[in-house]
Amino acid sequence: MPTSLFGSIIFGPIHSRRLGVSLGVNLLPATGKVCSFDCIYCECGYNAERRGGKLPAKEEVIAALDQKLQQMASEEKPLDVITFAGNGEPTVHPDFAEIIDATIRLRNRFYPLAKVSVLSNSTRIDRLDVFAALNKVDNNILKLDSVFQETVDLIDAPNQENFNVDNLIENLAAFRGNLIIQTMFLRGEHNGKVVDNTTPKEVEGWLDALKKIKPRQVMVYSLDRPTPEQKLQKVSKEELEQIAAKARELGFYVTVS
Repeated sequence: MPTSLFGSIIFGPIHSRRLGVSLGVNLLPATGKVCSFDCIYCECGYNAERRGGKLPAKEEVIAALDQKLQQMASEEKPLDVITFAGNGEPTVHPDFAEIIDATIRLRNRFYPLAKVSVLSNSTRIDRLDVFAALNKVDNNILKLDSVFQETVDLIDAPNQENFNVDNLIENLAAFRGNLIIQTMFLRGEHNGKVVDNTTPKEVEGWLDALKKIKPRQVMVYSLDRPTPEQKLQKVSKEELEQIAAKARELGFYVTVS
């Protein structure tokens, strides 16, 4: 099955398996992808296949969100969460922090009970403006697919030369618990190499990282949509529950989807 892009700034609302009724916000091009990772499981495809387009201006984003929330509120439609996701990494937008501030104001006006969520790959949390903005949202959802550099290089394929997993874990811990860790578990093959972050070594390392990071929640999930790498396998719900149980034994609140 082919991967696909989100074709507009605002998309949905959709029913998210993790967040409920979610209105999506795409800060990346509608006709291309911009991301600091090149994950082999990304539903938007590989970066090289999706080049093109420009980032929407912050004024466009705010106006589009304002219009959609006004429409939904006037029609008394339900909304659980406003979610920043889309065609790549939302925090690469140069006005990310200002857009978050505007989103919170609009949320408070139209849907004060709704949450603001950001799905991020964690690569830019070392930036002070991004760090501060993520601390303001209700659901600061940050990726940690492995604690081993070789595995991250294989699964997530960072395109930053200085990306280092140990530094990432330190930066995640700096949130002092005000974050949700999201981990994609999968196995298979990519470029002739075995892909598997469910091994005992991987899981134990991941658990050790959770002890350092101390997130308020952990989201564990596996493949549910088309992926650019065809030789990947979904991890069963039963196996995900076994991994989650190990984290729960350490006192973490863990959801499985």
